[in-house]
Amino acid sequence: MSLQELYRQVILDHYRNPRHRAPLSDPDVSSEGANPLCGDEVKVDLRLRDDRISGIAVTGKGCSISQSSASLMSEAVSGNAVSEALGLSRRFQELMHVPADSSENGFSDLGDLLALSGVRRYPVRIKCATLSWVTLEQALGEPGMPGTAEDPG
Repeated sequence: MSLQELYRQVILDHYRNPRHRAPLSDPDVSSEGANPLCGDEVKVDLRLRDDRISGIAVTGKGCSISQSSASLMSEAVSGNAVSEALGLSRRFQELMHVPADSSENGFSDLGDLLALSGVRRYPVRIKCATLSWVTLEQALGEPGMPGTAEDPG
């Protein structure tokens, strides 16, 4: 099986079986994001304990890229310290903005998130992949204040 096929399977699995979709009762922070170009919508609810993400729920609708990215994001940050989650978000967004013909070698720390690296070949779809991450940052940047995030790209 090729690496591209493996990546495709990871994306499809997260799209068909999204993680952390169950509602989170009594979240500490929430944020909603939208990508008006594609119609993607995402809501991130977080429970924070001792500066860690102790609970996460991600809901929304949209294309397979936005929804699988949201699922992958929820798995990647669940249980992490807030600073770790923000660092991971920055790393993922950095990957999305590296030229498509560049190597992924410097991003091996991203693990399964590399499945979305092919999105870089389609600049208009990068916003689909980063929407949930921007929304996560919005939620973490304004504790206790529900917000709305639009992915600036």
